[in-house]
Amino acid sequence: MSDAVGPGDLVLCVNAAPNHVTGRPVPLQAGETYRVIAVMEFACPCGRSDALLDVGVDFAWCQTRFRLLPKPKAQARTRRVSAPKEKETIR
Repeated sequence: MSDAVGPGDLVLCVNAAPNHVTGRPVPLQAGETYRVIAVMEFACPCGRSDALLDVGVDFAWCQTRFRLLPKPKAQARTRRVSAPKEKETIR
């Protein structure tokens, strides 16, 4: 996943279990989205991932806690064009 994830991407937290290295509770919330600040190419001590993600909460987290969300697609919007009103001249 580290190849696909980059700074600015949105990720979904799917695992808010206690920290698998220290056993302490994590401040992340399962089901919430976070914006990736940085991707650190560093093997997680758990051995399950090759990168840690910095999402601005505490320090960096194992990338196995997150799933990459698809980028939003641009949607075309129809704009109303104001045309001048024609006036009738009455003589």
